Amino acid sequence: MKRIGLFDGILLAFATLFVLPTTAHAQSIDETINSAFALVTGPLVSFIFSPLPGTSFPWIVIWLFVAAVVFTLYFGFIQLRAFGLAVSLAKGDYARPGDTGEVSHFQALSTALSGTVGLGNIAGVAVAVSIGGPGATFWMILAGFLGMATKFTECTLGVKYRNEYPDGTVSGGPMYYLSKGLAERGFASAGRIMAVIFACGCVLGALGAGNMFQANQVHAQLVNVTGGAESFLSGQGWLTGLIMATVVFAVIVGGIKSIAKFAEKIVPLMAAIYLGAGFIIIGMHADQLGTAVSHIIEGAFTGLGVAGGVTGALIQGIRRAAFSNEAGLGSASIAHSAVRTKEPVTEGFVALLEPFIDTVVICTTTALLILVTGVLQFDAQTGLYVWNAELGRIATEGNLTGVELTSAAFAKGISWFPYVLAVAVILFAFSTMISWSYYGLKAWTYLFGEGRAKELTFNTMYCAFVVVGAAMNLSAVIDFADAAIFAMALINITGLYILMPVVKREMNSYLARLKSGEIQKTKYLTRRA
Repeated sequence: MKRIGLFDGILLAFATLFVLPTTAHAQSIDETINSAFALVTGPLVSFIFSPLPGTSFPWIVIWLFVAAVVFTLYFGFIQLRAFGLAVSLAKGDYARPGDTGEVSHFQALSTALSGTVGLGNIAGVAVAVSIGGPGATFWMILAGFLGMATKFTECTLGVKYRNEYPDGTVSGGPMYYLSKGLAERGFASAGRIMAVIFACGCVLGALGAGNMFQANQVHAQLVNVTGGAESFLSGQGWLTGLIMATVVFAVIVGGIKSIAKFAEKIVPLMAAIYLGAGFIIIGMHADQLGTAVSHIIEGAFTGLGVAGGVTGALIQGIRRAAFSNEAGLGSASIAHSAVRTKEPVTEGFVALLEPFIDTVVICTTTALLILVTGVLQFDAQTGLYVWNAELGRIATEGNLTGVELTSAAFAKGISWFPYVLAVAVILFAFSTMISWSYYGLKAWTYLFGEGRAKELTFNTMYCAFVVVGAAMNLSAVIDFADAAIFAMALINITGLYILMPVVKREMNSYLARLKSGEIQKTKYLTRRA
């Protein structure tokens, strides 16, 4: 039998949303959509996460981790040296409103953060800890720290090689620095091909990671807080998706300025709600905090009973960190490219804050929340976590995973806190869908050209896939989302290796001028004037 192609399979899945429900069909709408997508996720996932020969390490995980190490060493631990400068830039201390661009440093950071701070921080971390054990948290933090250098590299390039148009709008990202940057280095043909491949992957990543996973977990949490299996929403994921798609469309039609204004308000709010709630629950279980930290460190090097041991913890930690903060994928550089600046490296400095906020702070909070509340079953006599071989993860009451596991951890502190989480889930998911719509749109217009009609076509398709994602089961969504975004990293990081000397020149030039006093804070100049 002929195997269905990826593009054909996506069209088939899309068609089921509108065509198959009108036929005499025994399955529900949700089951129909999931069955259609199951035809195409398998081959893609198998390729992306296939292990290196003779090992159990997926090659893509090593690809991302090694790149982060290389950039960290090449730029002299820039994530430590420039952290303070990054904060000053984000605050607007060096801002010059007359520079080309559409949004401020803070708005660009907020937009990119709204794309990374999402369900990966809530559901993704729960998946990583339940499969890889507490030790996955250690590797997740390390990958986040190293990923700061990767994010610095790609976002600097995003601004340097962006297209600036007469009406003041800009377009940037890997599509542009791969085509234009590699041409400067003598690889024009390869750069154009890589740019097209990346853009195609970005469109799929926007549809998968950007909205399908987010919509799926919003629906799961809404079902959880409205009665579980007895909820009126149970089996009606398409309905949740339809409502979310309508709201998303209302925001994204306004373009990057509308998205940035939304992001700069919603990102601090949703972070405050989630972190505040998390700190309260962790504080209520403060007596378990020391144990949780020791399990994180010990589990990173022993596994503490998790199948796969250290390897399992390492793979899950790095995989979830990459899924959460997107360092190496190139997606965030699309948002950062819209910044108002004439110094590309300044936005690279601001961008390195993303993995720190996203992974080191928010993901760690989620992991600690799960560990201190005891929702994962731990055998004190053996000193190991109880492994459920049938499900392939640590045993939990009710066999929970994803956002439902994090929700159960919140409920261990205060019974009504899952409702607070439901609000956070909606905010996180909604903000991620908004930002990824812009990423996908810029990749779409790179492939098919600029124009209002082409933008409307993509936005309509994007919102339709919100409905599709809400109607699929968790495993299928995670598989599709992971494979799509990690495929982007293969092309992007190859380009970063070739172009990193360009970034180093930009970095050295800016830091030298900053040290000499040629570059001063805008506020300082204003006071002197």
